[in-house]
Amino acid sequence: MAVPSIAAGSYAAAQKLIDTSGGGASASGFGDLVKQSLASFDGQAKAVDHQVASTVAGRADYVSVATSVAESETAIETLVAVRDKVLAAYEEIMRMTV
Repeated sequence: MAVPSIAAGSYAAAQKLIDTSGGGASASGFGDLVKQSLASFDGQAKAVDHQVASTVAGRADYVSVATSVAESETAIETLVAVRDKVLAAYEEIMRMTV
């Protein structure tokens, strides 16, 4: 099974943030990663909408629509999982004593 394009794009964006000298991610790296991921997700959602409209109009096949919808589902599941992890990390930080 092929890796959905949204996941591949997110992995590539995360890889760009890693400093190969061992210094970790850049200071604004996480915010940029989130912005890029949301933009990629938005683009994926628009592509699915266009694909569905093309199928309804008779210009596209059902297999490509099913593939686009499956990729969009994977993107939504990934987005929700990342959101849950960020919220869990925030809650853990808030429980720490200073």
